[in-house]
Amino acid sequence: MQLTGIHHLTAITADAPANNRFYTETLGLRRVKKTVNQDDTSAYHLFFADGAGTPGTDITFFEWPVERERRGTRSISGTGLRVAEDSLDWWAGRLADLGVSTGRIATLDGRPGLDVEDPEGQRLRLVAAPEPTGEAWAKSPVPAEHQIRGLGPITISVPELAQTEAVLTQVLNMQQVRDYAAPDGQGRVHVFQMGDGGAAAELHVAVQPGLPVARQGAGGVHHVAFRVPGNAELTEWAARLQQFRVPNSGEVERYYFRSLYFREPAGNLFEIATDDPGFDVDEPRDTMGEALSLPPFLEGKRDRIAAGLKPLD
Repeated sequence: MQLTGIHHLTAITADAPANNRFYTETLGLRRVKKTVNQDDTSAYHLFFADGAGTPGTDITFFEWPVERERRGTRSISGTGLRVAEDSLDWWAGRLADLGVSTGRIATLDGRPGLDVEDPEGQRLRLVAAPEPTGEAWAKSPVPAEHQIRGLGPITISVPELAQTEAVLTQVLNMQQVRDYAAPDGQGRVHVFQMGDGGAAAELHVAVQPGLPVARQGAGGVHHVAFRVPGNAELTEWAARLQQFRVPNSGEVERYYFRSLYFREPAGNLFEIATDDPGFDVDEPRDTMGEALSLPPFLEGKRDRIAAGLKPLD
C-alpha cells in the first residue's frame, strides 16, 4: 500500500475576498471550486488549483473570523508551490512589482526556492522542481510557462520525532530518505517520501522542541491531505488505521472526493483523499469555480447558505 503524493492542503483565512484576489490575481491560480465547509456551512471553502483542478495542485481555504495564527510547533508550518526550474527570477520580479515582500532565492534541501507570505502571513515557498505539471489556466495573469505546477513539499513542525516517525513509516508506509538543517536554525528537518518521491510526494518534518505550541488561526494551516486513486484504496487505508488502532473519522463523503481524517502523534491533522471524482462532477470544467457549488445533501439549504456568504468578486 502506497500513498501517491500530496492531494491538497487546507488553510485558514479571515478575509475570503482578499484571499481570492491574492491566489488568483497575484499567484495566478484558478479558483476551481467555490463552496462551503460541509461541517460549518457559514464558512466559505475555496479551492485554488491548476486549470483542470488536478489532484495535487490545490490549496484550499476555510474562511473563519479568527485571529492570526500564533506560530510554533505542533503545526503544519510551510507549503511548497512547485514552479519550473527557470521561473524563480521571473517570480521574484513579478512579486516585487506587485509590492509583495519575499525572501531571496536560495537553495534548501537541494532545491532553489523563493519564500513568500500571503497578506495574512501564510508561509509559502515557490520551489523549482522538475515534476510533471497539470494543465495551465488560459485566463491566468501568469504566463503558462511560469504558472504554479502544484503542491509540495509540505513541512510540519513537531517537538520530537520518534512517535511521528513511527506513524509515517510503519502505518503510512512513507520512507525516510534524508535530513537537513532548518533554515531558521531551529532544529533539523527529516524528509519522508511517498511512492516514487519527488517534491510533490514529500512530507518534511521539522523537529523543533524549543518552539512554543502553535495556536491555529488566519494565516495558518488546518490540515494536509495525501492522495489515493479511488474508493477501494481509501477503504484499505481505513482498515489499516483500524489495524494499528489509530483513532480516525472513518470514511467521509465530500462529493468531490472521499476522505479519511486522523491526527499524527504531535496533533497535526492528516487526511487521505481520493483523486476521483474531481471538481467537474457537478459543473462544466470550463466554468467550474465561478458559481456557488453545493453537494447534493446541502442543495435544500442553498438559499440560506448563499445569504450568509459575502461576495468574493
